[in-house]
Amino acid sequence: MKRSQNAAILAALAIGCVVPSEAMASGQTPAEAKCATLAALKLPDTTISSAAVVPAKPAESTIAGEVPGYRSFCRVVARVRAAPDSDIGVEIWLPVEGWTGVFHGNGSGGFAGVFALGYAGMADGLRRGFATATTDAGTAPATPLEGDALIGQPRKWRDWGRLATHVMTQAGKAITKAFYGQGAKRSYYTGCSTGGQQGLIEALHYPADYDGILVGAPVMNRTWGHAAVLWDYAAAHRTPASLLSDAKLKLLNKTAIASCWRQGHAFAGDRFISDPMRCKFDPAILQCKGAASDSCLTDPEIATARAFYSGPTDRDGKQTYFGWLPGSEMPDTFGWSFLQKPINDQPPFGALFKWVFGTGWDWKGFDFDRDMPVVDAQLDPVVNDATRGSLADFAARGGKLIVFHGLADTLVAPGQSVAFFDRHSAQMGGAGKLADSARLFLAPGMMHCGGGTGPDSFNATLGIPPRPPSDDASHDLFSSLIAWSEKGAAPDRIIATKFASDDLGKIDMQRPLCPYPQRAVYRGFGSTASAANFRCEAPGNR
Repeated sequence: MKRSQNAAILAALAIGCVVPSEAMASGQTPAEAKCATLAALKLPDTTISSAAVVPAKPAESTIAGEVPGYRSFCRVVARVRAAPDSDIGVEIWLPVEGWTGVFHGNGSGGFAGVFALGYAGMADGLRRGFATATTDAGTAPATPLEGDALIGQPRKWRDWGRLATHVMTQAGKAITKAFYGQGAKRSYYTGCSTGGQQGLIEALHYPADYDGILVGAPVMNRTWGHAAVLWDYAAAHRTPASLLSDAKLKLLNKTAIASCWRQGHAFAGDRFISDPMRCKFDPAILQCKGAASDSCLTDPEIATARAFYSGPTDRDGKQTYFGWLPGSEMPDTFGWSFLQKPINDQPPFGALFKWVFGTGWDWKGFDFDRDMPVVDAQLDPVVNDATRGSLADFAARGGKLIVFHGLADTLVAPGQSVAFFDRHSAQMGGAGKLADSARLFLAPGMMHCGGGTGPDSFNATLGIPPRPPSDDASHDLFSSLIAWSEKGAAPDRIIATKFASDDLGKIDMQRPLCPYPQRAVYRGFGSTASAANFRCEAPGNR
């Protein structure tokens, strides 16, 4: 992890880890007394666990980089128990001074179970003067990468798959009103991955909760998203020779980029593919002609790579879900190497299948044609509501939705976001009509929520990439969402930035992200490292 990433994460965690006793140590101020009264607040099905002021802290320089400071706020932790098996945690930070009248909800990640994955977004909301909240999605003691604790807990599946974010929003707004004596005038939501799914659920099924929603890499078909990871893991472990080493992944990535460049879908000198959805790449071009080495692929390795690119198929070879795109092969934190490695001796995110088949489930005996209908029969109605519903009500009340997705993502398939927009475009009467309320930005070379070799800095709420070089609506998607919601300034392009890995303040390159189906087209002159030398163009206009 880069120093700048460490700094952002440390900043958010530093805020979230301040305990109430520290805030109260020096005796109560008027703000502390006001905050403390929230401990006695009575809300339906809700218990306030703690309410205490966290003092302001100035920015400081650390070995991990510059750590931003934060303003003083009232930190409230609550539990909402609306059913015997439901226990949804909510944490909210309320600025002691300078509240702008905005409520800001944040999502989690993976199986959730913790508050910490929302802290980076909350820190950005606090910086803007927002009352800002997150939830553990009701899945504790599960953790983002481990969901075995949810076996036999169907109400927790439902809270995670549909209900928890709405509960957080209702409780958070009520606590905000109690603290300030007035309700929020506007509300925004930000999240990525599972947090992206949470935001889509809000837009589709609770359209009055938020005025603007910004989500990245949203999980939509949860059951098949987990099946895709299982498919990859099974392919890589089919035989001892099927695993792709880091050296083979780097070879695949380098070759895919070169192949797509020859097809006109990448730029010379780039370490990523600009338009991987239009690129055709077959790993068989790397087939070993003689002895196996790091400069070629064996037959089992080719089979594994093809499985990753194709995604799940049925016994007749028909694709049943999305695969990963050329250029996504990096052996990074959540790259192809992660998809091959076990977590507690099972495939990544494999706990979901234990919810259906029990603790004795063995991935080796899983048959996709036979077993996925069983999985969907039990879990689709519970966790896949992002695949259902309409954006019509959200749009009718003026709601604005921005979705972003890295084209080198290997945890949530980018094709899923494109299919979502194509589907809702048809429902809403065409792409132009949908664009009045919802826009999709695809980020070449970016991995899951951030990282990768492409420009990934364009969203100040993430905490994974460095902050954008500017907080204006041209460089930061959250600022762009706010401008669209409050001023009607729809985003027609966002400048994404790639910072140098060895110099945190140096910009390596900038490229425009264009609203789908437009794409960034080089003007034919000037440096490809400058966004000014690209224009956004719809398909078929060239």
